[in-house]
Amino acid sequence: MRRYFLVFPFLFRFSFILLIILTLHFATGKFAFASGNNSQPGLVNGHSNEDIKRGQRFFMGLLPFDRKGESCVSCHNLKPADTLNWNPSAIAIAEKYIEKDFAEFQAAVMQPSGKKMEASHQNFEIPEEDLKLVKVYLDNLAMTGLPAEKPSINNILLFIFLGLLITWALAELIFFRKIKHKIIPTIIFVAAFGFQVKMIVTEATKLGRSQGYAPDQPIKFSHKVHAGDNKIDCLYCHHTAEQSKSAGIPAMNLCMNCHVLIREGTNSGKFEIAKIVNAVEHKTPIEWMRLHNLPDHVFFSHAVHVGSAKLDCQKCHGPVEEMDIMKQQNDLSMGWCINCHRETQVDFANNPYFESYAQMHEDFKSGKRAKPTAEEMGANDCMKCHY
Repeated sequence: MRRYFLVFPFLFRFSFILLIILTLHFATGKFAFASGNNSQPGLVNGHSNEDIKRGQRFFMGLLPFDRKGESCVSCHNLKPADTLNWNPSAIAIAEKYIEKDFAEFQAAVMQPSGKKMEASHQNFEIPEEDLKLVKVYLDNLAMTGLPAEKPSINNILLFIFLGLLITWALAELIFFRKIKHKIIPTIIFVAAFGFQVKMIVTEATKLGRSQGYAPDQPIKFSHKVHAGDNKIDCLYCHHTAEQSKSAGIPAMNLCMNCHVLIREGTNSGKFEIAKIVNAVEHKTPIEWMRLHNLPDHVFFSHAVHVGSAKLDCQKCHGPVEEMDIMKQQNDLSMGWCINCHRETQVDFANNPYFESYAQMHEDFKSGKRAKPTAEEMGANDCMKCHY
């Protein structure tokens, strides 16, 4: 029995040290804290890491110390935001001007064209040598990309801590037996174990679901501006939704129906629309980020829901006409779909798709039944979606 009392304190000390090491590792991305040699050459030819870091400080507004006015980063964000920032991001500027010389970059900053840029850069001043360092920093940013976001370790640490509590409670109940009232470690064990189970179930349920997912897109396209303010019908862009499984991604030539004339946006200026024009002129596709992605074992057809059932897009996608940043409104889980089929009444009186339901039409006309739901039409049959 004595050896158990010797082993468990060692295990607790080891677990505690391991917990600290993991915390430092995930928080810093490395075990050792060492600063690099700033005099070493950077990725940008002819410039050192010190030049890149100084350029970063100018971009961030940390230099010069007597700076007046806004810094670059106050408009051109480095990290994704929950709300749409109409100004081009730092990485977008970096990727656009990496192949261009300093003179062209300087002209874009100091003598901007377009109402949006002129208003934003009014009274903006920066010495030429400092602006050159900003260009060096942006060139390096275009080559290295944005630093990867560190993973959140709050849940991991909480899970490990609960595991330690469970281990202690079991050791106390079986081996130590130092606490007079056994109900205390019992309650701790039940509470910690129950919370761990809840965490596992919650995270497992989230697998394959992306409710609230709103990725940064290569072009800052606002459904609010197009579908809301300008009242463009969804089917004008997603013209295959009534006949196809997929709603389709609009071709760039479709965008040019309007943007052959409209080259400057009220909110975004010329920068974002120029990406469309450049893609069309160079015949390069825009790599949009897919938002709604069902598992491979699920079949979903826009033709059935939009073309046959005549459902509004908002039924699944939410108030798209109010979204600057498009996001996944619903979790699109099996339960969500089934409940929708149970609650949604089918308007089949003048819909030729449902002409074959003769008995149901007669019962509806005679008043024997109300409008049938999608479930009653067979929408919840397993083989409708899984085959």
